[in-house]
Amino acid sequence: MTRRLTPPERYAFGASVRPLLVPKHDPCGRFGEDGFRLAMRTPQGPASLHLARVGGELEATAHGPGAEWAADRADAIAGLRDDVSDFPALAARHPLVGRLARTFSGVRLPATAQVFPRLLRAILEQKVTGTEAHRSYRAVCRRFGEPAPGPAGLVLPPDPEAVAATAYWEFHPFGVEQRRTEALLRAARVAARLERCVDAAEATARMTALPGIGPWTAAETVRFVFGDADAVSVGDFHIPNTVAFALAGEARGTDERMLELLEPFRGHRGRVCDLLALGGVTAPKFGPRMPLRSFSRF
Repeated sequence: MTRRLTPPERYAFGASVRPLLVPKHDPCGRFGEDGFRLAMRTPQGPASLHLARVGGELEATAHGPGAEWAADRADAIAGLRDDVSDFPALAARHPLVGRLARTFSGVRLPATAQVFPRLLRAILEQKVTGTEAHRSYRAVCRRFGEPAPGPAGLVLPPDPEAVAATAYWEFHPFGVEQRRTEALLRAARVAARLERCVDAAEATARMTALPGIGPWTAAETVRFVFGDADAVSVGDFHIPNTVAFALAGEARGTDERMLELLEPFRGHRGRVCDLLALGGVTAPKFGPRMPLRSFSRF
């Protein structure tokens, strides 16, 4: 099944869809010269989606039993449903944010409508380095993945029922300790209810009601599942410092100070944080880095 999509002027294809993939290698997706590919478990069955530039358009091709669902969602997955019409006026309230908004005006926020795969990734990213989390993510996907439809050789995201039926100690070789594993198992058991959430607010409420899932994990999930441009990752190790430094020249910040500084951009607070990351804005670094850890020996 194939659709043609018309992106907005200056649309930044790669920068818009790459956040859906784990860096370096994602067993469930790929971005390259031939475009963007993503495997998914849709309500209609397994599917894979291929997005490619064709002239000034995007061509969306879907494979598998869930092809119709994937094709219908292709524009949202590409970020083309992201409404930025009111953002330039808000961004102009701060010179740095305004400059970044102009520089990255073609970046759009994708919305996959797939809660569990993104929640799985967010749980694995709790309180560890990105390198460690992404290594665990790849291992979990290889363990639970099944071949995805289509010619790309991708695997489907882990089936929540299979994850829920697995003992927590079986995740230790993947570098995931008991605390994160138990949070993941709880999420897997209620995955069907999470997938039925109609918006970011409902999904956030249901996720944060689960032990081991807090505001950070929920925000990291709903930002890309529902395209929630206002989702702020409260509790992050770096973002409060980055926001405080970028918006107020303060080397260190708290969650409370971050939210105070982001308040003028309400509706797009998460987008502002993303723009700071895209612009390479960081606070001064003090002290040792978080170490890499391994739980495979337990």
